[in-house]
Amino acid sequence: MNLFDLDQAEFETLFASWNEPKFRADQLWNGLYKNLWSAPEDFSTLPKSLREKIEQNFELNPIKTNIRLFSSDGETEKVLFDLVGSGSVETVLMNYDRRRTLCISTQVGCAMGCTFCATGQMGFGRNLSSGEIIAQILFFERVLVAQGDHVTNVVFMGMGEPFHNYDNVIKAIDTLNNAQGFNFGARRFTISTSGLVPKIRQFAEENRQVNLAISLHSTDDEQRSKMMPVNQKYPIDDLMKACRYYLMKTSRRITFEWALIYGVNDSEEEATKLAMLLRGMICHVNAIPLNPTTGYDGKATSNQRAIAFKNILEDHGIPCTIRLRRGIDIQAGCGQLASKNKTN
Repeated sequence: MNLFDLDQAEFETLFASWNEPKFRADQLWNGLYKNLWSAPEDFSTLPKSLREKIEQNFELNPIKTNIRLFSSDGETEKVLFDLVGSGSVETVLMNYDRRRTLCISTQVGCAMGCTFCATGQMGFGRNLSSGEIIAQILFFERVLVAQGDHVTNVVFMGMGEPFHNYDNVIKAIDTLNNAQGFNFGARRFTISTSGLVPKIRQFAEENRQVNLAISLHSTDDEQRSKMMPVNQKYPIDDLMKACRYYLMKTSRRITFEWALIYGVNDSEEEATKLAMLLRGMICHVNAIPLNPTTGYDGKATSNQRAIAFKNILEDHGIPCTIRLRRGIDIQAGCGQLASKNKTN
Protein backbone atom coordinates (compact mmCIF):
# COMPACT_ATOMS: atom_id res chain seq x y z
CA MET A 1 0.00 0.00 0.00
CA ASN A 2 1.10 3.55 -0.73
CA LEU A 3 1.98 5.30 2.54
CA PHE A 4 0.88 8.68 1.14
CA ASP A 5 -2.66 7.34 0.67
CA LEU A 6 -3.20 7.70 4.43
CA ASP A 7 -4.29 10.99 5.97
CA GLN A 8 -3.34 12.04 9.49
CA ALA A 9 -6.34 10.41 11.16
CA GLU A 10 -5.66 7.15 9.32
CA PHE A 11 -2.05 7.24 10.48
CA GLU A 12 -3.23 7.54 14.06
CA THR A 13 -5.70 4.67 13.63
CA LEU A 14 -3.00 2.49 12.08
CA PHE A 15 -0.49 3.13 14.85
CA ALA A 16 -3.14 2.48 17.49
CA SER A 17 -3.82 -0.90 15.86
CA TRP A 18 -0.08 -1.58 16.11
CA ASN A 19 -0.16 -0.62 19.81
CA GLU A 20 2.14 2.30 19.10
CA PRO A 21 1.73 5.62 20.94
CA LYS A 22 0.12 8.49 19.05
CA PHE A 23 3.32 10.54 19.06
CA ARG A 24 4.91 7.89 16.80
CA ALA A 25 2.22 8.59 14.20
CA ASP A 26 2.95 12.31 14.59
CA GLN A 27 6.67 11.66 14.06
CA LEU A 28 5.98 9.77 10.84
CA TRP A 29 3.54 12.45 9.62
CA ASN A 30 6.05 15.23 10.34
CA GLY A 31 8.81 13.30 8.61
CA LEU A 32 6.75 12.89 5.44
CA TYR A 33 5.18 16.33 5.17
CA LYS A 34 7.45 18.71 7.06
CA ASN A 35 10.87 17.16 6.61
CA LEU A 36 10.00 15.63 3.20
CA TRP A 37 11.70 12.33 4.04
CA SER A 38 11.29 9.58 1.48
CA ALA A 39 13.41 6.64 2.68
CA PRO A 40 13.00 4.43 5.78
CA GLU A 41 16.45 5.32 7.09
CA ASP A 42 15.47 9.03 7.14
CA PHE A 43 13.05 8.41 10.00
CA SER A 44 15.70 8.30 12.69
CA THR A 45 13.18 9.38 15.33
CA LEU A 46 11.39 6.03 14.95
CA PRO A 47 12.68 2.76 16.44
CA LYS A 48 14.35 0.52 13.89
CA SER A 49 11.74 -2.20 14.38
CA LEU A 50 8.97 0.26 13.56
CA ARG A 51 10.80 1.55 10.49
CA GLU A 52 11.13 -2.03 9.28
CA LYS A 53 7.43 -2.67 9.87
CA ILE A 54 6.50 0.41 7.86
CA GLU A 55 8.80 -0.66 5.05
CA GLN A 56 7.31 -4.15 5.01
CA ASN A 57 3.72 -2.88 4.84
CA PHE A 58 3.94 0.30 2.77
CA GLU A 59 5.42 1.78 -0.38
CA LEU A 60 7.33 5.00 0.37
CA ASN A 61 8.11 5.76 -3.26
CA PRO A 62 4.92 5.20 -5.28
CA ILE A 63 6.34 7.02 -8.31
CA LYS A 64 9.66 6.41 -10.01
CA THR A 65 11.43 8.99 -12.14
CA ASN A 66 11.80 7.73 -15.70
CA ILE A 67 12.68 10.77 -17.82
CA ARG A 68 13.38 14.41 -16.92
CA LEU A 69 13.24 16.99 -19.70
CA PHE A 70 14.09 20.70 -19.55
CA SER A 71 12.90 23.36 -21.97
CA SER A 72 15.51 25.30 -23.92
CA ASP A 73 14.74 28.50 -21.98
CA GLY A 74 15.18 26.69 -18.66
CA GLU A 75 11.77 27.81 -17.40
CA THR A 76 9.94 24.48 -17.69
CA GLU A 77 10.70 20.95 -16.53
CA LYS A 78 8.68 17.86 -17.38
CA VAL A 79 9.07 14.53 -15.61
CA LEU A 80 7.73 11.19 -16.76
CA PHE A 81 6.91 9.12 -13.68
CA ASP A 82 6.39 5.37 -13.74
CA LEU A 83 3.79 4.38 -11.18
CA VAL A 84 4.46 1.42 -8.94
CA GLY A 85 0.82 0.45 -9.32
CA SER A 86 1.00 0.42 -13.18
CA GLY A 87 1.12 3.04 -15.88
CA SER A 88 2.96 6.33 -16.32
CA VAL A 89 2.10 10.01 -15.98
CA GLU A 90 3.78 13.30 -16.77
CA THR A 91 4.09 16.26 -14.42
CA VAL A 92 5.31 19.77 -15.24
CA LEU A 93 7.06 22.49 -13.24
CA MET A 94 6.77 26.01 -14.65
CA ASN A 95 8.84 28.92 -13.39
CA TYR A 96 7.35 32.42 -13.48
CA ASP A 97 9.21 35.26 -11.79
CA ARG A 98 8.34 34.47 -8.16
CA ARG A 99 5.94 31.59 -8.82
CA ARG A 100 6.77 27.90 -9.08
CA THR A 101 3.67 26.28 -10.52
CA LEU A 102 3.12 22.53 -10.79
CA CYS A 103 0.80 20.98 -13.36
CA ILE A 104 -0.29 17.71 -11.76
CA SER A 105 -1.78 14.56 -13.30
CA THR A 106 -4.73 12.77 -11.72
CA GLN A 107 -5.25 9.83 -14.09
CA VAL A 108 -3.33 7.60 -16.45
CA GLY A 109 -4.82 8.80 -19.72
CA CYS A 110 -8.29 10.34 -19.77
CA ALA A 111 -11.82 9.20 -20.59
CA MET A 112 -13.04 12.60 -21.83
CA GLY A 113 -11.62 12.20 -25.35
CA CYS A 114 -11.06 15.88 -26.13
CA THR A 115 -9.81 15.84 -29.72
CA PHE A 116 -7.11 18.50 -29.34
CA CYS A 117 -5.56 16.98 -26.19
CA ALA A 118 -2.79 14.38 -26.31
CA THR A 119 -4.00 12.79 -23.07
CA GLY A 120 -7.53 12.55 -24.44
CA GLN A 121 -6.15 10.88 -27.55
CA MET A 122 -4.65 8.16 -25.33
CA GLY A 123 -7.89 6.94 -23.81
CA PHE A 124 -8.38 6.07 -20.15
CA GLY A 125 -6.06 3.85 -18.12
CA ARG A 126 -6.90 4.27 -14.44
CA ASN A 127 -7.35 6.76 -11.63
CA LEU A 128 -4.39 7.77 -9.52
CA SER A 129 -4.68 7.30 -5.78
CA SER A 130 -4.47 10.33 -3.51
CA GLY A 131 -0.96 9.24 -2.55
CA GLU A 132 0.20 9.06 -6.18
CA ILE A 133 -1.09 12.59 -6.67
CA ILE A 134 0.64 13.81 -3.50
CA ALA A 135 3.91 12.11 -4.47
CA GLN A 136 4.19 14.21 -7.63
CA ILE A 137 4.01 17.41 -5.59
CA LEU A 138 6.44 16.24 -2.93
CA PHE A 139 8.98 15.17 -5.59
CA PHE A 140 9.18 18.70 -6.96
CA GLU A 141 9.07 20.28 -3.53
CA ARG A 142 12.19 18.29 -2.61
CA VAL A 143 13.88 19.47 -5.82
CA LEU A 144 12.98 23.09 -5.15
CA VAL A 145 13.89 23.02 -1.45
CA ALA A 146 17.36 21.83 -2.44
CA GLN A 147 17.58 25.01 -4.53
CA GLY A 148 16.33 27.21 -1.69
CA ASP A 149 12.86 27.49 -3.20
CA HIS A 150 9.32 26.09 -2.82
CA VAL A 151 6.25 25.13 -4.81
CA THR A 152 3.90 28.13 -4.83
CA ASN A 153 0.92 26.89 -6.89
CA VAL A 154 -0.57 23.55 -7.91
CA VAL A 155 -2.92 23.19 -10.87
CA PHE A 156 -4.75 19.96 -11.60
CA MET A 157 -4.48 20.41 -15.35
CA GLY A 158 -2.15 17.56 -16.26
CA MET A 159 -3.18 14.14 -17.49
CA GLY A 160 -6.76 13.19 -16.69
CA GLU A 161 -10.06 14.80 -15.68
CA PRO A 162 -9.71 15.69 -11.96
CA PHE A 163 -13.45 15.56 -11.29
CA HIS A 164 -13.56 12.06 -12.79
CA ASN A 165 -11.30 11.12 -9.86
CA TYR A 166 -13.00 13.47 -7.43
CA ASP A 167 -12.54 11.72 -4.09
CA ASN A 168 -8.81 11.05 -4.53
CA VAL A 169 -8.13 14.60 -5.76
CA ILE A 170 -9.98 16.15 -2.84
CA LYS A 171 -8.28 13.84 -0.35
CA ALA A 172 -4.87 14.80 -1.76
CA ILE A 173 -5.72 18.49 -1.41
CA ASP A 174 -6.98 18.02 2.16
CA THR A 175 -3.85 16.09 3.11
CA LEU A 176 -1.53 18.75 1.69
CA ASN A 177 -3.65 21.55 3.15
CA ASN A 178 -3.36 20.12 6.67
CA ALA A 179 -1.87 22.87 8.84
CA GLN A 180 0.01 20.28 10.93
CA GLY A 181 1.79 18.91 7.88
CA PHE A 182 2.60 20.34 4.46
CA ASN A 183 0.31 23.31 5.16
CA PHE A 184 -0.26 24.28 1.52
CA GLY A 185 -2.97 26.93 1.29
CA ALA A 186 -6.26 25.92 -0.36
CA ARG A 187 -6.28 29.05 -2.53
CA ARG A 188 -3.02 27.95 -4.11
CA PHE A 189 -4.74 24.93 -5.68
CA THR A 190 -6.69 25.10 -8.94
CA ILE A 191 -8.84 22.27 -10.28
CA SER A 192 -9.62 22.28 -13.99
CA THR A 193 -12.59 20.33 -15.36
CA SER A 194 -13.94 19.73 -18.84
CA GLY A 195 -17.42 20.24 -17.42
CA LEU A 196 -18.66 17.37 -15.24
CA VAL A 197 -21.80 19.16 -14.08
CA PRO A 198 -22.70 16.97 -11.05
CA LYS A 199 -19.19 17.33 -9.65
CA ILE A 200 -19.18 21.10 -10.18
CA ARG A 201 -22.37 21.24 -8.13
CA GLN A 202 -20.88 18.97 -5.45
CA PHE A 203 -17.77 21.16 -5.36
CA ALA A 204 -20.01 24.20 -4.97
CA GLU A 205 -21.85 22.59 -2.05
CA GLU A 206 -18.56 21.97 -0.26
CA ASN A 207 -17.71 25.68 -0.62
CA ARG A 208 -13.97 25.16 -0.65
CA GLN A 209 -11.36 27.88 -1.12
CA VAL A 210 -9.78 25.89 -3.96
CA ASN A 211 -9.92 27.64 -7.35
CA LEU A 212 -12.11 26.30 -10.17
CA ALA A 213 -11.29 26.40 -13.89
CA ILE A 214 -13.59 25.27 -16.70
CA SER A 215 -12.31 24.13 -20.10
CA LEU A 216 -14.88 25.70 -22.41
CA HIS A 217 -13.40 26.30 -25.90
CA SER A 218 -16.69 26.91 -27.74
CA THR A 219 -20.05 28.63 -27.29
CA ASP A 220 -21.82 26.31 -29.72
CA ASP A 221 -23.03 22.88 -28.59
CA GLU A 222 -22.46 21.21 -31.95
CA GLN A 223 -18.93 22.54 -32.23
CA ARG A 224 -18.07 21.86 -28.59
CA SER A 225 -19.39 18.29 -28.83
CA LYS A 226 -17.04 17.67 -31.75
CA MET A 227 -14.11 18.97 -29.75
CA MET A 228 -15.17 17.69 -26.33
CA PRO A 229 -17.47 14.63 -26.26
CA VAL A 230 -18.38 15.39 -22.62
CA ASN A 231 -20.58 18.16 -24.05
CA GLN A 232 -22.99 15.55 -25.40
CA LYS A 233 -23.87 14.59 -21.83
CA TYR A 234 -23.47 18.01 -20.23
CA PRO A 235 -24.23 20.68 -22.86
CA ILE A 236 -23.27 24.30 -22.52
CA ASP A 237 -26.56 25.46 -20.99
CA ASP A 238 -26.32 22.85 -18.23
CA LEU A 239 -22.67 23.71 -17.69
CA MET A 240 -23.39 27.43 -17.38
CA LYS A 241 -26.19 26.75 -14.91
CA ALA A 242 -23.76 24.71 -12.79
CA CYS A 243 -21.19 27.51 -12.99
CA ARG A 244 -23.74 30.10 -11.89
CA TYR A 245 -24.76 27.80 -9.04
CA TYR A 246 -21.10 27.59 -8.02
CA LEU A 247 -20.83 31.39 -8.05
CA MET A 248 -24.02 31.72 -6.00
CA LYS A 249 -22.77 29.26 -3.37
CA THR A 250 -19.15 30.42 -3.14
CA SER A 251 -18.83 33.96 -4.60
CA ARG A 252 -15.49 32.75 -5.96
CA ARG A 253 -14.30 33.67 -9.45
CA ILE A 254 -14.27 31.00 -12.14
CA THR A 255 -11.55 30.81 -14.77
CA PHE A 256 -12.68 29.74 -18.23
CA GLU A 257 -9.96 28.15 -20.35
CA TRP A 258 -10.03 28.68 -24.08
CA ALA A 259 -7.59 27.07 -26.53
CA LEU A 260 -7.48 29.47 -29.48
CA ILE A 261 -7.65 27.35 -32.64
CA TYR A 262 -7.20 29.12 -35.94
CA GLY A 263 -10.43 29.29 -37.91
CA VAL A 264 -12.35 27.25 -35.32
CA ASN A 265 -12.97 29.36 -32.22
CA ASP A 266 -10.78 32.45 -32.56
CA SER A 267 -13.04 34.80 -34.53
CA GLU A 268 -14.31 38.16 -33.32
CA GLU A 269 -17.84 36.79 -33.67
CA GLU A 270 -17.01 33.91 -31.32
CA ALA A 271 -15.45 36.34 -28.84
CA THR A 272 -18.68 38.35 -28.82
CA LYS A 273 -20.75 35.19 -28.26
CA LEU A 274 -18.46 34.20 -25.40
CA ALA A 275 -18.85 37.63 -23.81
CA MET A 276 -22.63 37.25 -23.98
CA LEU A 277 -22.46 33.72 -22.52
CA LEU A 278 -20.40 34.88 -19.54
CA ARG A 279 -22.19 38.17 -18.99
CA GLY A 280 -22.78 38.94 -15.33
CA MET A 281 -20.49 36.18 -14.05
CA ILE A 282 -17.50 36.67 -11.76
CA CYS A 283 -14.98 35.16 -14.12
CA HIS A 284 -11.76 35.42 -16.06
CA VAL A 285 -10.89 33.97 -19.46
CA ASN A 286 -7.54 32.26 -19.86
CA ALA A 287 -6.89 32.14 -23.60
CA ILE A 288 -3.92 30.26 -25.01
CA PRO A 289 -3.02 29.59 -28.62
CA LEU A 290 -3.46 25.88 -29.28
CA ASN A 291 -0.46 23.70 -28.48
CA PRO A 292 0.32 21.14 -31.19
CA THR A 293 -0.34 17.41 -30.77
CA THR A 294 0.25 14.64 -33.28
CA GLY A 295 -3.37 13.48 -33.17
CA TYR A 296 -5.03 16.80 -34.05
CA ASP A 297 -4.70 18.84 -37.25
CA GLY A 298 -5.84 22.19 -35.85
CA LYS A 299 -3.42 25.11 -35.77
CA ALA A 300 -2.76 27.79 -33.20
CA THR A 301 -4.32 31.18 -33.77
CA SER A 302 -2.13 34.10 -34.80
CA ASN A 303 -0.98 36.73 -32.30
CA GLN A 304 -3.09 39.35 -34.09
CA ARG A 305 -6.28 37.26 -33.85
CA ALA A 306 -5.57 36.40 -30.20
CA ILE A 307 -5.25 40.08 -29.30
CA ALA A 308 -8.46 40.92 -31.18
CA PHE A 309 -10.27 38.13 -29.30
CA LYS A 310 -8.99 39.45 -25.98
CA ASN A 311 -9.93 43.04 -26.78
CA ILE A 312 -13.53 42.14 -27.59
CA LEU A 313 -13.94 40.27 -24.31
CA GLU A 314 -12.50 43.17 -22.36
CA ASP A 315 -14.67 45.66 -24.23
CA HIS A 316 -17.62 43.69 -22.85
CA GLY A 317 -16.21 43.73 -19.32
CA ILE A 318 -14.82 40.17 -19.32
CA PRO A 319 -11.20 40.05 -18.06
CA CYS A 320 -8.96 38.02 -20.36
CA THR A 321 -5.33 36.95 -20.32
CA ILE A 322 -3.44 35.49 -23.25
CA ARG A 323 -1.27 32.90 -21.57
CA LEU A 324 2.34 32.36 -22.42
CA ARG A 325 3.01 29.06 -24.15
CA ARG A 326 5.51 27.22 -21.97
CA GLY A 327 7.61 24.11 -22.61
CA ILE A 328 6.38 23.50 -26.17
CA ASP A 329 9.80 22.19 -27.23
CA ILE A 330 9.51 19.35 -24.69
CA GLN A 331 5.76 18.84 -25.20
CA ALA A 332 4.98 20.16 -21.75
CA GLY A 333 2.32 22.69 -22.75
CA CYS A 334 -1.40 22.50 -22.01
CA GLY A 335 -2.91 19.55 -23.85
CA GLN A 336 0.44 17.99 -24.71
CA LEU A 337 0.94 15.57 -21.80
CA ALA A 338 0.73 11.87 -22.60
CA SER A 339 2.42 8.54 -21.89
CA LYS A 340 5.99 7.78 -22.90
CA ASN A 341 4.67 5.83 -25.86
CA LYS A 342 3.07 8.98 -27.17
CA THR A 343 5.62 11.67 -26.48
CA ASN A 344 9.05 10.14 -25.92
